[in-house]
Amino acid sequence: RYGQDLEQPPTLAALLRELCKLPFHWIRLHYLYPEAVTDELIEVMAKERKIVKYLDIPIQHANDGILKAMRRRSTKAEIETLFAKLRAAMPKVVIRTSLICGLPGEGEEEFEELCEFLKEQKIQRAGVFQFSPEEGTPAAKMERVDTEEAIRRAELVVDIQSRIMDEWNEEMQGEVLEVLCEGFDGQSMSYVGRSYADSPEVDGHIYFTAEGPVEAGTFARVRITGTMDGDLTGELVEET
Repeated sequence: RYGQDLEQPPTLAALLRELCKLPFHWIRLHYLYPEAVTDELIEVMAKERKIVKYLDIPIQHANDGILKAMRRRSTKAEIETLFAKLRAAMPKVVIRTSLICGLPGEGEEEFEELCEFLKEQKIQRAGVFQFSPEEGTPAAKMERVDTEEAIRRAELVVDIQSRIMDEWNEEMQGEVLEVLCEGFDGQSMSYVGRSYADSPEVDGHIYFTAEGPVEAGTFARVRITGTMDGDLTGELVEET
């Protein structure tokens, strides 16, 4: 919503261009609705090295009927087109989204459509929730899926996403990633940090070993060599 209250609102892309002139090492965008991701924004993200190639784009579902009922502004086809644009401009882009199972109107057919969408799109990160009616909203008055069934569907989606994450982790083996060190983890006896693919508090970590000390708050180059409970593990190559 940056600048939307101004008579001639500047774009988020224009703001990012200016921020990239300042001495930041990483600039991370969070929580952009699909319709807010413009071609101009994609172009700036792809061009500017300081902007991490990561976007949190909440879609909630992939069935047009449900999206319309929930007053979402994007259709399934528009979401697919957007994801294709992002991946064409930034082949290693990581996408996070939010999904809700058991929304009003979600029958087995609509749920299967969501599952197939996820298997095709292979979104690397997802928060999965079951629908919970909120008093005073239009959705609270709609006929909805049984709570136990909504929970079951959410668990199935989590299982699909777990397999997608496992595939992505496997693809990362041997890659050298820039990691922001957050300190030393006494339990694993290794350093811990985050790469461009890991948003604070909602995503995982990278655990890595090093022959010498690595200061928290510094960036290091880490070669990925394995996984641990869904997180990546690796070894220090050199500090940057």
